Amino acid sequence: MGINQKKTTMVPAQPVTISLPPYYRIDDFFAFHLRDPQNIAEIVEKSTLRKGIIWQEHAAQIRLSINGQATDNKQAILQLDVDNAETSPSLNELHTLAIHLLGLNQPVEQFEEKYLTHPILGKLIAPQRGVRVYQSATTFEALVWAIIGQQISVLAAIAIRRRFIQAVGQQHSSGIWCFPTVASVINVDDEILRQAGFSLGKIIALRGLCAAIQAGELDLDNAVTPENVHEVTEKLLAIKGIGPWTVSYGLLRGFNYLDGSLHGDVAVRRNLQILLTQDTQPSAKETQEWLTQFTPWRALVAAHLWRSQSAAGY
Repeated sequence: MGINQKKTTMVPAQPVTISLPPYYRIDDFFAFHLRDPQNIAEIVEKSTLRKGIIWQEHAAQIRLSINGQATDNKQAILQLDVDNAETSPSLNELHTLAIHLLGLNQPVEQFEEKYLTHPILGKLIAPQRGVRVYQSATTFEALVWAIIGQQISVLAAIAIRRRFIQAVGQQHSSGIWCFPTVASVINVDDEILRQAGFSLGKIIALRGLCAAIQAGELDLDNAVTPENVHEVTEKLLAIKGIGPWTVSYGLLRGFNYLDGSLHGDVAVRRNLQILLTQDTQPSAKETQEWLTQFTPWRALVAAHLWRSQSAAGY
């Protein structure tokens, strides 16, 4: 069982408000967080997301509301309720968290300006302008999700993720569960992970990831840029059980890095076949070659291909 953290105090945090850009896809943002129907770690109530995270070693609840959905003046308001903390998060920390979660530090407008009139890609972009990649609360969460999702269905991955959070994570005083930290994973027994649904290969990959982080070989706080992406990629690939798809997905969902090539993704290839009106599904190599022309936004193109299938599928 996970650790039920008893509430002693909750420091009230001043909310931060952020204006959203035109075409911001509010419904898609909430759909991403509605993937688990049991809602143990993310709860969407009308226009508000509640999500559990660990903030400076304390269980915390994000409350992110979006108003003005029917107007051009859309705003996001984020507040963080931290259990047992002596100080509340600063407005700058909350602003950084909100920008990250909402995917607002992605050059979506620049991408659309360049490719909206593209003879093929433009047909994909035009009806779904504003597509961006909503981020996991932490890079560690994104990488763990990528490991869990290796070679299984989304539904199966969601179930494993849920059991993993309840077995290894902490519970906020509101009742919402917080995604496990590196330290909590390191201290948990392999049998608990097996009971949550992790295969031996996934356990090895998860252990290797945590060991690399703990040893300082992998710094998840550093931004990934075109200048250092090769180095970060090689460090991740050096971990047994982590392959190219896991790296590209982790870079995309955790680091806001939009140029990973998700050519091995089944949904990307399936939807590319539809876009290109081909009789057969392109191979991973053919998909990789096609995506190359859209560097440095290959992963954003993949997100558009995902979105053409489902709001919750990317």
